[in-house]
Amino acid sequence: MNVLILGSGAREHAFAWKIAQSPMLTKLFIAPGNAGTALHGTNFDIDLNDFDAIGQLIKDQKIDLLLIGPENPLVQGLRDELQADTELTDLIIIGPDRAGAQLEGSKAYAKHFMTENRIPTADFYEITKQNIDQGFDALDQMKAPYVLKADGLAAGKGVIITEDLNEAKSILKNMLQGQFVDASQCVVIESFLEGIEFSVFALTDGINYLILPVAKDYKRIGEGDTGPNTGGMGAVSPVPFVDQKMMDKVTKRIIQPTLQGLKKRNIFYQGFIFFGLINCGGDPFVIEYNCRMGDPETQVVLPRIKNDFLDLLVHSAQQNLHTVSIDIDPRFLSNVVLASQGYPAAYTKNKIISLPTPPHLDTIIIHAGTKMDENQLRTQGGRVLSCCAFG
Repeated sequence: MNVLILGSGAREHAFAWKIAQSPMLTKLFIAPGNAGTALHGTNFDIDLNDFDAIGQLIKDQKIDLLLIGPENPLVQGLRDELQADTELTDLIIIGPDRAGAQLEGSKAYAKHFMTENRIPTADFYEITKQNIDQGFDALDQMKAPYVLKADGLAAGKGVIITEDLNEAKSILKNMLQGQFVDASQCVVIESFLEGIEFSVFALTDGINYLILPVAKDYKRIGEGDTGPNTGGMGAVSPVPFVDQKMMDKVTKRIIQPTLQGLKKRNIFYQGFIFFGLINCGGDPFVIEYNCRMGDPETQVVLPRIKNDFLDLLVHSAQQNLHTVSIDIDPRFLSNVVLASQGYPAAYTKNKIISLPTPPHLDTIIIHAGTKMDENQLRTQGGRVLSCCAFG
């Protein structure tokens, strides 16, 4: 099979690293990719918002399977557009259509979906400019801390939590006045959930599903889980506090009702669902859905899967995931992210990276913000490398 992975981060390098091991693979392409993905296949410098260029690349390289890494193309309807192309009827696409991706594309949509399907989540209010006074009243009645979320995609920056009521009202006002441009034309105010977070990933074929290894990510930049929130400074899998009893609750109360709810809305969902969960006194609640795999969690999830990953993706396209079982490495895997100085605020790019050979075989170096410049490995982003090791 010829495979194309869309994206340029550590998640996409992890996909490339894993899929490159498959005996089913003929050629691997990554667009736009990074210096790490180039170790496993051919990078194409392409704009992920240019759906015509993506379609042409698929035709030119005779792609059999497309794996869409980031959320933006999914929410914007890349699957819908490619499926409408009569020349691409045999293309396998891993990732939901525009309707399915709404679970991530609109937080208000996701909250209404969960309420409708009795999936445990925080109480919420949906606020726009038209009912901003209702938002102020809601905040008056709530207890601190106050959680405010931009409805749309805001590159991971659209959630603000504050202990101060007046600040919460000011944040609500700023958001609705365009702090996150179109993403915050609607704001979801939530009650705060006390607990510890974890990430569950399912691969679904539209009917059946496989639960992938459970992970937990860490978002703060500083030592000891301190400092500003980032896109993610590392992850671990498995998660010690998530036992079988907890996973039984997750499956029964969250995963199965989610898939049944999608069917009820006549949404054919094929691809990954990321359940951002929180353990509140032994019960799982949904914080958010994502319509793709997470970063930095993918870097600890994929290496623990012993199966041929490309084969699993093909099974999901053939709607026979129920015929396979997932084989998981029981060892722990941790990911520590190496970031540019200054991240998540301003940082310098183009620094030279000197990368030694990992000390032993159970270490995996996954690239994120890297590029090759005149045969020299250099930094290209805030999160630069994911350093992963079994133990």
